[in-house]
Amino acid sequence: MSVMGSILGEIAGSQYEFEECRPQNGIDWKNCELFTENCFFTDDTVQTVALKYAIKNNIPYDQALMDFGKRYLYVGYGLNFRKWLSGDEDRQTNSLGNGAAMRVSYIGEHFETLEDVCREAEKATICTHNHPEAIKGAVSTATAVWMAKHGANKTDLFEFFLKQYPEEDYLYSISRPLNEYKESYHYDVTCQNSVPVAMRCFLESEDFESFLRLLLSFDCDMDTLGAIGGGVAEEYYGTTGMNNEELLKRYVDEYLHNIIIQ
Repeated sequence: MSVMGSILGEIAGSQYEFEECRPQNGIDWKNCELFTENCFFTDDTVQTVALKYAIKNNIPYDQALMDFGKRYLYVGYGLNFRKWLSGDEDRQTNSLGNGAAMRVSYIGEHFETLEDVCREAEKATICTHNHPEAIKGAVSTATAVWMAKHGANKTDLFEFFLKQYPEEDYLYSISRPLNEYKESYHYDVTCQNSVPVAMRCFLESEDFESFLRLLLSFDCDMDTLGAIGGGVAEEYYGTTGMNNEELLKRYVDEYLHNIIIQ
């Protein structure tokens, strides 16, 4: 299921999210251990689980995000989201952060029609991120999960993302290969500079593990891009190829675990 891919993608990336956490001679991304004692779950997992919980229990998205956010206060939220949790911000923020896209995998997995997926992804986004780029990032990510679930191939997914992020309008369009990203791309937390890169890692991968390794090969917001692309990769390949249950028990608490496996 795509939620598993998102969460494992996030956990694998968590150990290298920030540059100071990376080896001085660079990550041996082709051979390194993907899940280590330095991995942990972050806000990406918490908010992904919150949206699944909201859908399963028919409660408003903003209520679930608030409740889970307060239950797990110290897991790496961005500044705008922390202000939203504390009540210092309006219920909607003009944020274009990539947090909008990293949490919507279950929406693409759960709803049957594309119309429903797009509607629900937008609803789940605007309560905290009402910037058009954030909404586009979330809807595009959930749509990609839905497309993968319904048999789309990589050409279909490439063409879809090329329409969303055309080369003439976006510095990091899906059209550019990863080798070009590596020359110019640096850590970025905006939706428009995160979603296409995460999807390019998926498009150039051969399985879920190779998606993770490609992600670790360059300077990016690794846990969040792992969550964004991981849900699509798992849904497309049909498996992570890993011991999901063992990894979940290793890294998440019982409360989150039980919701994830429902």
